[in-house]
Amino acid sequence: MKPYQVLLPLLLFVSSCLCRAQDLQQPFKDCQLEGSITVYDYHQKRWLYSDSADAHRASLPASTFKIPHSLIALETGAVKDEHEVFPWDGTPREVAAWNGDTDMKNAFANSTVWFYVRLAERLGNSTYRRYFKRMNYGNGKMAKAQGADFWNYGDFAVSPREQILFLQKLHEGKLPFKQQNLQKVKQFMVVEQTPAYTLRAKTGWTKYNNVDSGWWVGYVETRGNVFFFATRLHKPRSTVHPHFSDCRKTITRKVLHQLGVLPSA
Repeated sequence: MKPYQVLLPLLLFVSSCLCRAQDLQQPFKDCQLEGSITVYDYHQKRWLYSDSADAHRASLPASTFKIPHSLIALETGAVKDEHEVFPWDGTPREVAAWNGDTDMKNAFANSTVWFYVRLAERLGNSTYRRYFKRMNYGNGKMAKAQGADFWNYGDFAVSPREQILFLQKLHEGKLPFKQQNLQKVKQFMVVEQTPAYTLRAKTGWTKYNNVDSGWWVGYVETRGNVFFFATRLHKPRSTVHPHFSDCRKTITRKVLHQLGVLPSA
């Protein structure tokens, strides 16, 4: 085989990867926000990064932690089942759905912080640490938390790449939880379901150390493959951005459309 016959496919591959990496950054520019998206092609075992350095940088998981949190609570019996109702304490909160009695299924869907804080008070840090080691999730640092919700405030942290590795284990059923609990949480995560694909995901948003961090993590099951994603945005607290919350999903969907994972809008 002649040298150019070997080099040409390699050059085309590298060129394709560079173009794709550049394209993955465009949705962030369109939203005028900084951040990154990490995508993992399950069958091809291929990682795609808009920013590979940011994909490895750990930060507070915010409400994306409700995925492992729900599993731990169900497994340990901190909650009887997904339908056990916790009474509202009567304190008005910024989101209307948070102002009332709720169960886990609805607390997950509505990101009801106080419900999961109540679970944290029942569970205790030693229980979390035990499961973090078994799941290989996060850095285990909980000492600087302000109150029970260490996933929103403090130095507990997980990177976008680690989020995807955890979600891959969830998809495969290889986490240290009963299958029935894995299936419940997978069902909580369903955002969209069509004959062509199922999208499972969870948002997260925390405001800590004068920085807003917004997440959307999850995976798309298609007929022939699974694509995992972790999108994280960040901006200074002093900066007003009216579409910060929406852009987590807007950016992700644009990238998944671009890669052919989701159909064009």
